[in-house]
Amino acid sequence: MNVSVIIPAAGLGTRMGRDSRKQFLELDGSPILVHTLRKFLQCPSVKEIVLAVRSEDLDWAKELVASVKPAKTVRFVEGGDTRQESVQNALDSLAADVDLVAVHDAVRPFIQPETIEKVIAEAAETGAAIVGIVPVDTVKQMHKMDKIKSTLPREHLVLAQTPQVFKLDLLRDAFAAAEADNFTGTDEASLVERLERVDVTVVQGSDRNIKITKPTDLDLAELFLKEERA
Repeated sequence: MNVSVIIPAAGLGTRMGRDSRKQFLELDGSPILVHTLRKFLQCPSVKEIVLAVRSEDLDWAKELVASVKPAKTVRFVEGGDTRQESVQNALDSLAADVDLVAVHDAVRPFIQPETIEKVIAEAAETGAAIVGIVPVDTVKQMHKMDKIKSTLPREHLVLAQTPQVFKLDLLRDAFAAAEADNFTGTDEASLVERLERVDVTVVQGSDRNIKITKPTDLDLAELFLKEERA
């Protein structure tokens, strides 16, 4: 089975409120992107990793990856102004013999290799699978800026995480349909769902698989990293 991983790393990180892009901020002396990359380098199923980065970051990112001395193929493509554009550019670069494509947030460094392998195996069987968790908070639906319309039953809700894994042809068709309809999704699964071709399966994730987007997330990430190494 030929599995390629796409890591879009071209975001500006505006919510982080710092000069450095969030994927390049350091966590215990190494950029967050490096911590994320190492998790996929540990996975036997992964054959190659494609990083989508901004053109001005390309040389720096290549030096960064070279310092890791990856035992797998790591390629680079130019990222777009949006996540969807970055993933599309990476999709266009994949070989025809790729079976599955996994897309993972550059700033989710605490995904476990065991979970990566589980979601890949599920997608190999069903065609589409994502990592997700059931929310622990009560979720309200609003009909105005500050007015509650209803309470949504948690057993029917999931907080989507990454990686999200799909058969190559399915994901390419989903991106083509989104482009034709001028549709922008918040994740890859939202594009695949629109095709109504397969059900997207959810593989249980972890509340530690956080997406580092705010300064306070870095404090939590430091704690998780210490515990992970211990």
